[in-house]
Amino acid sequence: MFEFLKRILPQPMKTVSTSDLEGLLSAGKITLLDVRSSQEYRRGHIRQARNLPLDQIGTYHGPKGEAVYVICQSGMRSKRASQQLRKMGYDAINVKGGMAAYQGKTIGGK
Repeated sequence: MFEFLKRILPQPMKTVSTSDLEGLLSAGKITLLDVRSSQEYRRGHIRQARNLPLDQIGTYHGPKGEAVYVICQSGMRSKRASQQLRKMGYDAINVKGGMAAYQGKTIGGK
């Protein structure tokens, strides 16, 4: 019965700040999905981030036993992606503020 209720009731959104994300990135390997468009991703992204645009998030197939951090430009698309991933059974964590708030190193772009 409890498992049924967990599936039908909305789960609280897990979030992490961009400064906390920097700490996680430096501490070790994490799964980080960048749900911006391919063009946005090429303009600059976090080295460890894998690009999976929001409209393709349903195709994600990663290990369900570990956290998946999700980032976009401002935090809105990543929030939607995180909600969808949680419905798919993943422990998705939204990065608040997105790349606009991220102060760490990025690669790509000019």
